[in-house]
Amino acid sequence: MLKPRLPKFGRAKQPGTAPGTLVHSGERRTEDVQITVIDYDGQGLAERTIEDINECAPYKDTGSVTWINIDGLHEVDMLETLGEQYDIHPLVLEDILSTRQRPKVEDYDDYVYIVLRMLTTDENDIKIEDEQFSMILGGDFLITFQEKPGDVFDPVRERLRNSKRQIRSLGADYLAYALIDAIVDHYFVALEGIGETIVDIEGELMEESEQEDLESIHGLKREMILFRKSVWPLREVIAQINRGESSLFQKKTLVYLRDVYDHTIQVMDTIESYRDMLSSLLDLYLSTLSNRMNDVMKVLTIIATIFIPLTFIAGIYGMNFNYMPELQWKWGYPTVWGFMIIIGAGMVFYFKKKKWF
Repeated sequence: MLKPRLPKFGRAKQPGTAPGTLVHSGERRTEDVQITVIDYDGQGLAERTIEDINECAPYKDTGSVTWINIDGLHEVDMLETLGEQYDIHPLVLEDILSTRQRPKVEDYDDYVYIVLRMLTTDENDIKIEDEQFSMILGGDFLITFQEKPGDVFDPVRERLRNSKRQIRSLGADYLAYALIDAIVDHYFVALEGIGETIVDIEGELMEESEQEDLESIHGLKREMILFRKSVWPLREVIAQINRGESSLFQKKTLVYLRDVYDHTIQVMDTIESYRDMLSSLLDLYLSTLSNRMNDVMKVLTIIATIFIPLTFIAGIYGMNFNYMPELQWKWGYPTVWGFMIIIGAGMVFYFKKKKWF
């Protein structure tokens, strides 16, 4: 059963604060920030974990492609230092720390800033976990920012470690495409789980509807709203990149991004289909509930209808009159009983013949 949930945010930027003021507004976290670096070219690959943000500075001009991934945004000073090393605009750093951004792309000539929503689901729970994923693409580097450890990029890392894969000989723009493609592909995984849940709920409703089914339907409707808010702007982001306005994306990479654009359209179509299905399930639940109530009312009505003539007869002979011939008759009592039984049995037979129950 899906329960309502509200996001937990940390400090928010105070109204009137100067633009570019760095304040982390995401979920409060206490663990250390994890920084991993993958530096590669067609001949080799070096992968390491670093503890000091200053160790990222030498990777700015290595002549090879460098992917710096940062898990955790709660250490603001560290992010500010990285911004100074790579000449990142303070407004970009502010957006990275504000984890409620909608998907967007901004071109700063020397680099491109892209924001996506990374959606994941638990195998045992269909609840969607929403996380902001930011990336800064430069000429030969890609810096990515995640709110917490854990992502959907393990297949991309495995491709990088394999020296025979094409990704090793391509630039940072292709790496950015590979990460975007991994996020979009995982949307399909999440949607598949939601689709299976919808089918299960439909089967339960056809057998017997329960209050938990209604709660699950409303929970899924909330998840689909979240899904739609995350995917709908992404389509415009990829379309803007595909227009070729940034020199950082090569033409051969734009071909692959057009395929990602097609995938986002498929995701949106699936989301709309699931939303219609959930609306239909809600109607089915209400219809099932109404039918069950009608069955109950039909049984009660039949019982009341059978007892109406019996009550009438009992009412007549319950009157306190002195001169009622049947009261003094020897066979009066069993005769009335027999007459009442015949009436009741006849009505039951008639109702069954009409298939009213």
